[in-house]
Amino acid sequence: MSGSPYNDLDRPPLSAARLRRALVAPDGPWARLELRAETGSTNADVAEAARAGEPEGLVVVAERQTAGRGRRGRVWQSPARAGITTSVLLRPGEAVPDRGWLPATPTGYGWLPLLAGVALVEAVARLAELEATLKWPNDLLIDDAKCAGVLAEAVPGRSADQPPAIVLGIGLNVTLRADELPVNPTGLPATSLQLAGAAATDRDPLLRALLRSVADWYDRWRSAGGDAVTSGLRDAYLAACATVGREVRVLLPNGEALTGTATGVDPDGQLLVTTAGGDRTLAAGDVLHLR
Repeated sequence: MSGSPYNDLDRPPLSAARLRRALVAPDGPWARLELRAETGSTNADVAEAARAGEPEGLVVVAERQTAGRGRRGRVWQSPARAGITTSVLLRPGEAVPDRGWLPATPTGYGWLPLLAGVALVEAVARLAELEATLKWPNDLLIDDAKCAGVLAEAVPGRSADQPPAIVLGIGLNVTLRADELPVNPTGLPATSLQLAGAAATDRDPLLRALLRSVADWYDRWRSAGGDAVTSGLRDAYLAACATVGREVRVLLPNGEALTGTATGVDPDGQLLVTTAGGDRTLAAGDVLHLR
């Protein structure tokens, strides 16, 4: 039985057939679902499909990911069947007449990873019965420890006039034990739903709830023309965000670090920080909560 998915009874395998029956529908956003026993990176798999012309709605789920990527090139790894590792393909720049969706403007695409963060909070609250918050932009925290992360990547269109596709990757620690937790280079401790005392750790309903919440918020956002304010997404994000109102230290992509008070999130999803040198608007950065 070496290598059998049933060696660890606390970590049963997912069923592709059950997931497809629950999630894939002609009138829904999820058009195709692929479940893989192992892959290097679900984001890389979906990006490759996007470059080949795959339409919106592809979902790739992996039982084990060997070369997963986080922000700033970090590695996201987890034991087999100990978490949820999934990526979805969205094409927000394309109209969908059957659903009344006009193309969303690229200035709003920055909300998509934040949208995934809101969906994570909802799924964890509904199924695991845990109170979770978000560290800007989209790290899921439980008791100030990281339990999930989101990585969004843009894939250029196949021609100059084709808008980019967006790959949303989500990794959620479900049944990781203390000795299996990853080390976070920013110093933020890690946790899992099981370690946090979740009421349920069955990955099948967790994944269904997560993807349904992503679909629901994506529908609202697209129906509002990609407007986070009109769709209610900005209010939902602010309600879940633990960063706003905190003293923070932010490491920017250029290596600069700044310290100040996070005062809000603007209509484009950027973090507003008041520093000793004035107000800053940040599109990206690693945030450390100071108190």
